[in-house]
Amino acid sequence: MAISLSVVLLLAIILVVLIRGGSLKAGPAIVAVLFGFFLASTGMAPSINRFLNELAETINSISF
Repeated sequence: MAISLSVVLLLAIILVVLIRGGSLKAGPAIVAVLFGFFLASTGMAPSINRFLNELAETINSISF
């Protein structure tokens, strides 16, 4: 739960920065948000969630 909330917050911040910077217009941003919303309700959602969790665990296990 904490990881997904952090990812959502990070992506929201990136989205706002891109819109305010002029790199992304409001129309395509709305389409991207709606795409993510509807993708979350498909059968692919558990696979995407599992992939992101594995990716987060892999990044977390890297030691410098």
